[in-house]
Amino acid sequence: MQQSYLEVTFRGGQPLAAYYYLPRRADDRSVRVEKHGPGLLVDLSADGKPLGVEIAIPELVTVDSLNAVLAAYGLQPIDATELAPLRQAA
Repeated sequence: MQQSYLEVTFRGGQPLAAYYYLPRRADDRSVRVEKHGPGLLVDLSADGKPLGVEIAIPELVTVDSLNAVLAAYGLQPIDATELAPLRQAA
């Protein structure tokens, strides 16, 4: 997968959780998880590469908080439009 994308899971018409997939190789697997503030969990590969960000509490996550996590791993920030589907669903 070469591009990042957001996947949202709903229950009863409300966002339950979301996952922000990061670019990765087909054989990359998560071997550990790091917590980053309330509601953000980063899946890491064996070599420490971030594979994605679980958004466990969608209503607490902002573009700034997600960008802080991405910056911690040397990744480019996103803009608000990338989280718009999550906000529109709420």
